[in-house]
Amino acid sequence: MPIHQSLISPTANPELERSLRERIDRRAAVAGGMGELEPLAVRLGLVQNTLTPRFNAPALALFAADHGIAVDGIGLLHGRSTREQALLALQQRIPAAVFARQQGLGFHVVDCGIAEPLQPHARLLARKIAHGTRNARTGAAMSMEQAHAGLRVGMEIADHLPGNALAFAGLGQGSQESAALLLAALVGSPLRDFIVAGPDMRQDHLSHLLLILQGAQARHRELSEPLEVLAALGGFEIAVMTGAMLVAASKRQLIIIDGMAACAALKIAALIAAPVTDYAVFCRSHGHRGLDEALAIFHASALLELGMESGDGTGAALAWPLIRSAAALLSELHEVRDKPGDSRPLPLLDQAVSGPINNL
Repeated sequence: MPIHQSLISPTANPELERSLRERIDRRAAVAGGMGELEPLAVRLGLVQNTLTPRFNAPALALFAADHGIAVDGIGLLHGRSTREQALLALQQRIPAAVFARQQGLGFHVVDCGIAEPLQPHARLLARKIAHGTRNARTGAAMSMEQAHAGLRVGMEIADHLPGNALAFAGLGQGSQESAALLLAALVGSPLRDFIVAGPDMRQDHLSHLLLILQGAQARHRELSEPLEVLAALGGFEIAVMTGAMLVAASKRQLIIIDGMAACAALKIAALIAAPVTDYAVFCRSHGHRGLDEALAIFHASALLELGMESGDGTGAALAWPLIRSAAALLSELHEVRDKPGDSRPLPLLDQAVSGPINNL
C-alpha cells in the first residue's frame, strides 16, 4: 500500500459547506443555536462529504510500545510498566476501556513494540515490530526499515478495521517523551515547551528529563526528513499510528486525536500528506502543558476540557457522545415545516453530494 498525497482529498467543498450551514441555520431558527456543536457538525459533513454524516463501527485504539530512552530514568506512568498498563486496558480496568464500552466504541490495544510478551486476547492486535526501541540518546531509536514496517502495519490496521471513525492514543513508558522530541524537531520549537508538565512540576525532575532528552536531540540534530526523524527519535506506536492515519484519511474517516503521541503521529502524517489534518478532531485526557503546545501546532483545541489527569484515550471516549450528537444535528433532526398544515414535500437533502470515496 504505497503512500501518496494525492490519495488523500482535502475536505474543502464550498458548495457543500454552504448547504451544511444552511441546514443548521434552519434548525437553529426553530430550536435555537447549538454553539460549538454547529461547526463540529459542519466538519463532520465535510469529512464524510455528505449532508447527513453517520457513523458505523467507531473504534478507540491504544497503540502501545516501549522506548529505549526510558532506561535512562524516565519514571513509570502511574507506576506501571507498559505491559502492565496494556493488561489493565485489555481487562477493561482503566477508564478509557470502560467508557469506550459504555459509548459503543470498539476497543483495541495494538502491541506495536512492548518489550515483554502478551498472551493472545480478543481485544489485542499483536503487531510487534520489535521488543521496544533502542535508546535515542545513544543511537537511532529504530532503523529506517523498522520505521517503514511500522507505517505498513498501521496502514494494514486502518485498511481492515470496518468503521468510519478511529480514535488514536499512545501508551507506553517513554511515549510522551519520545513524542516531545519528535514535535520539537519537526516544528523547530524548544524541547522544554513540550516537557514542562505545569507550574507544579518539580525542578529536579524537569532538569533530569531535559538532560536525557537534550542528549538525544543533540545526537540527531542534523536530521530533517520526517521519516528519518521518526526513525531516530520516535517510537513504534507513533510509526504505526502515522500509517493508520494516512489510510483512515484516504477513506474519508474521522480521525480522533488524544495525547502527545497521537499529535506527533499526525504531524508526521501531515508532512507526508498535508490534507490528513482535515480529518482530525482533538481530545485531551490530562492537563500536561506540553499538550497545549502540541495542540497549538494544529491551531486546535480539545473538544472537552474536563480537568482530568488520566491516560490518553479517556478524553476520546468521553468526547464520542459529543461527536455523535453533532452528526445527529444534521442526520437525525427532522425538518420543521414553515406553517402548520403545510403539506408541501420537504427538499431532498439526505444524500451525498458527490462521488465515491478514494481508497488506498
